[in-house]
Amino acid sequence: MRRRVAVTGVGMVDPFGGSARDFFSRIARGESAVQLHRRTMGTLEIVQPAVPCPHFEPAREIGKALTFLTDRFSQMGLCAAFQAWDDAGLVRGGTGGAEPRDDIGVSWGTGVGGTSTFDAGYADFYERGRDRVAPTSVAMAMNNACASNISIALGAGAASLTYSVACASSAVAIGEAMRRIERGEARLVVAGGSEAPLTGSVMRAWDAMRVIAPAGPGDAHRACRPFARDRAGLVLGEGAAALVLEDLEHAQERGARVLCELAGYGQSSDRTHLVRPDAAGQARAIRAALRDAGLEAEQIGYVNAHGTATREGDPIEVSALREVFGGHAPRLAVSSTKSMHGHTLGASGAIEALVTVLALERQMVPPTAHLTQVEPDCEGVLHILGVGRDDHPFEAAASNSFAFGGSNAVLVFRRNP
Repeated sequence: MRRRVAVTGVGMVDPFGGSARDFFSRIARGESAVQLHRRTMGTLEIVQPAVPCPHFEPAREIGKALTFLTDRFSQMGLCAAFQAWDDAGLVRGGTGGAEPRDDIGVSWGTGVGGTSTFDAGYADFYERGRDRVAPTSVAMAMNNACASNISIALGAGAASLTYSVACASSAVAIGEAMRRIERGEARLVVAGGSEAPLTGSVMRAWDAMRVIAPAGPGDAHRACRPFARDRAGLVLGEGAAALVLEDLEHAQERGARVLCELAGYGQSSDRTHLVRPDAAGQARAIRAALRDAGLEAEQIGYVNAHGTATREGDPIEVSALREVFGGHAPRLAVSSTKSMHGHTLGASGAIEALVTVLALERQMVPPTAHLTQVEPDCEGVLHILGVGRDDHPFEAAASNSFAFGGSNAVLVFRRNP
């Protein structure tokens, strides 16, 4: 028997520095966290629009000992996981004090892992001429460090798995966690993703691809404009988000608050190009998620789009939406919240899944900020402009994640069952 999967807790590290629900309220108002961000790399100063998390203090959030032994992406992930755990009304196990459990797992996503540790090691080795790097470098930088640390901290004895699928990493992590619960391999899984890519090397690498939006000091906040006629590229961000996914019966037995149901998960590969997206491939993933959820296209009221604000990517995604939703497309509310929190690479799927969960809970559709004139090739859906809307009731919503490499992942959520 396929078990149903409930979302019972949410947590995140975000650029505004509040709770997950505070974050949602601010993006529902169309507030942008994009700023002109400066990083030094040796003698080089890198300046580009980005979304850092300046209020995050890892020692305060996770303790000095864990902070000393972890990269920034793990620090953010641990904080988000702890918040989600507490939000679900659970008692921390493992090093947190309660009895460890073998039916609790971790499923995490990251695209680039411990970039801060890598950068520090490169600087020591090549710039400062040291003959060795910190002995903790491997344990801090490895992609599975965050999931492993969450497992230890929470006493989660079921499988601790990490997915690295570029920008779809954490959406895949959430979807695969859903599968494990459906099959009875775990009763509860902490699923999400984290990324801290605002290092000199990563920022420079993305800038070299010529997909980063330009911005001056006065207009950095509106640099990312998905679906807009004048869009000019994406903006990198850092952060983390976590969901507590739980067997619905288990959640009901313990009297947990159920935020919504994770009802469907679909994947596909474009099989066409390493970095150029494909509408047919994206459409296959959306259809697969709808079939998995047992829903018709007309039952989806909102889509949190991948929407990166690149010239090529945005119209392809809208084309896929028009293909799948057909006559329902003009009534399908669509927005890209990357316009406010930036593109967090491997963490983006989890952050946008969290936004979708809270949108369902509050019956509030967040907007695409800074979108005033829609690109003609991006028309055909109901774009939410300026501020969020609470006059568009919906029972189910989807979150799209489309990655370099042609990997597509779509999650479908349904209101509290």
